[in-house]
Amino acid sequence: MRVLVSGGAGFVGSHLCDRLIQEGHRVVAVDSFLTGSKRNVAHLASEARFELLEGDVSEALRVDGTLDAVLHLASPASPADYLQYPIESLQAGSAGTKNLLDAALAHGAVFLMASTSECYGDPLEHPQKETYWGHVNPVGPRSVYDEAKRFAEALTMAYHRRHGLRTRIARIFNTYGPRMKLHDGRVVPAFLDQALAGRPLTVFGDGSQTRSFCYVSDLVDGLCRLLGSEESFPVNLGNPQEITILEFARRIQRLTATSSPIEHRPLPEDDPKQRRPDITRAQQILGWRPQVKLEDGLRETIRYFQGLR
Repeated sequence: MRVLVSGGAGFVGSHLCDRLIQEGHRVVAVDSFLTGSKRNVAHLASEARFELLEGDVSEALRVDGTLDAVLHLASPASPADYLQYPIESLQAGSAGTKNLLDAALAHGAVFLMASTSECYGDPLEHPQKETYWGHVNPVGPRSVYDEAKRFAEALTMAYHRRHGLRTRIARIFNTYGPRMKLHDGRVVPAFLDQALAGRPLTVFGDGSQTRSFCYVSDLVDGLCRLLGSEESFPVNLGNPQEITILEFARRIQRLTATSSPIEHRPLPEDDPKQRRPDITRAQQILGWRPQVKLEDGLRETIRYFQGLR
């Protein structure tokens, strides 16, 4: 296939480009480099089946040649980024999604929307199933990301119902691994940056809030399986193994052998207290579940961050 990947120079997008190239596909990556980095795809520069275009999918988009699939991953994805770029985040979910849906429609391509577990907000249902409608503050600071993705899902389903477009929606839960940005505000790079620098590990609240961490290669495998499926409704992709933030901080202390203490600070507004996917549908429809153990994935991620210092 010839595949368009928006946000192809981002954390997840660059790993997805790697996987598609490995499978023999041709990849056109589009990125505005607002939060993505050319460094993430520099190793693909000499690859004949890879093309990198600089562009904002929220603006007019033109890609020459045929397209068999359009994968939309373009958006600021970390709290630090979408709070810094609130308008751009909303545009990526609205105008950006529409432009890429129109491109998929024009080429007769399948469209995959990279949505998020943030659609569930601060959930009142635990674990979260795809049938849960969410508990989102529509005017809170996180709404620029949450509501952008919720709108993008609605628009994707509208194109599916109106035009018969083949669509896929992945609700992605916390993902980690090499190529994460060091200062993007997410807990994995934040803890690793602090631990490797010998600074206190910042735990918000009492640390009893939970997250479920999925290694990036597992997520990419799930995305590729979803792309090849016939499922149009949202599918959760994440690791159902839940851990408290406090226990996670202690695990980082142990794996990095740091002497950094843990420092507690007030919880940010609308910070979810718990987050854990129900992946029953992914198992049944895609035959997918995460394979990489947390400590194995963290060791790979630690090595990556050590190389940046």
